[in-house]
Amino acid sequence: MSIQGDSLQVEVVGCTRLKDTEWFSRQDPYVCLDYAGTRFRTRTHTDGDKDPIFWENFIFQLFEGCREIKIEVWNSNTLSRDKLIGRGRVLLQKVLSEGNDDSSWTIQSDSGRAAGTVNLRMKYSKSQYCHHPPYPTQTYRYHPYAPQTYNNPPYPPQMYNNPPYPQAYPPAEGYYVQGAPPYYRPHPPY
Repeated sequence: MSIQGDSLQVEVVGCTRLKDTEWFSRQDPYVCLDYAGTRFRTRTHTDGDKDPIFWENFIFQLFEGCREIKIEVWNSNTLSRDKLIGRGRVLLQKVLSEGNDDSSWTIQSDSGRAAGTVNLRMKYSKSQYCHHPPYPTQTYRYHPYAPQTYNNPPYPPQMYNNPPYPQAYPPAEGYYVQGAPPYYRPHPPY
């Protein structure tokens, strides 16, 4: 069965029992997914600590011969570089043969110790067993290794025009000029 060009929907549900990389505060984790050079990144879960929840969907276009997704979990830092919590591999045999896979995948730190688990829901749209509508696509695509300058995604574009300016602004009369005394209107007589 050829998978070339088919779609794989991956939902990052969350993480459990992550290794704590913070000394004094709660960690701010995010997850990076890499499949054949296509990279996606979840939003940072501020103060998500060891059990962050994401519920974010991504769609990968499959390539023949590539049957795994690389996952990394990072701790976002504002004053220093982001720190790797752990990394692992997601094997795609089950989702490609059965059509879906709701599993937890263990990640390891660079030293090889267990660093927690990542919970994923995956659906393969061309499988003979998959009869469900696809997940919606992810609207934000992040570079996985770019330092983050904010903790929340940018505001979505406005769907309506700006409201009209209020009529309470004073008329544009008598500007203050440097070196000249300020302009005051005399009070009206009673």
